[in-house]
Amino acid sequence: MLYEELRKEVYEMNMALFNEGLVVWTGGNVSGLVSDKGHIVIKPSGVAYAALTPESMVVTDLEGNVVEGTFSPSVDLPVHIYLYKNRPDIRGVTHTHSPYATSFALLGEGIPMALTPIAHLLGADIPCTRYSKVGYEDTGIAIIEAAGKDGLAVLQKRHGVFTMGKSPTESVRIATLVEEAARTMHYAMLRGKVEPMNKEEVARCYEFHRTHYGQQKK
Repeated sequence: MLYEELRKEVYEMNMALFNEGLVVWTGGNVSGLVSDKGHIVIKPSGVAYAALTPESMVVTDLEGNVVEGTFSPSVDLPVHIYLYKNRPDIRGVTHTHSPYATSFALLGEGIPMALTPIAHLLGADIPCTRYSKVGYEDTGIAIIEAAGKDGLAVLQKRHGVFTMGKSPTESVRIATLVEEAARTMHYAMLRGKVEPMNKEEVARCYEFHRTHYGQQKK
């Protein structure tokens, strides 16, 4: 079986979406890229989370052809392919319909950078795309238009959330924290006006987290 470790990671991260309440039923997906082979490992389409295993993850090439697997890949595969082809810095993509973040997407609104935890992680507002065709390359184009060359989180108008990272795990971590930020913003907006942080402080928070968070190498 090809890419056992990556299959296991992609499987575990798809299960994390379900366990964290970021998706329901069969919605959402996580993928990982094998960059030196030009292959993608992605969740199968329409299979219940309880039935997923590492072996049920599907391997495709960057043209959408199945390389290994007994299931059809996620219908969002064309989006993942476009992102990997146009963002050489990423190795993982996550798509969710998490309710609080998606409520911003439904209104066509981005999530302003107002909380220090998400400023630490992303260092920029979370933009909302133009309306795009779900499951088609058009969504990938819209995401790149909104995210630019280094954005890692985008809301797809009227649909959901896409996040990117250096691994499937990182992309799911970002998706989880985007939903937490959206939930907090929602509650705060019920009580009053939320003022965004100024760009200089956002940049300082991002740099501080990048250089100080976690166990630093000695």
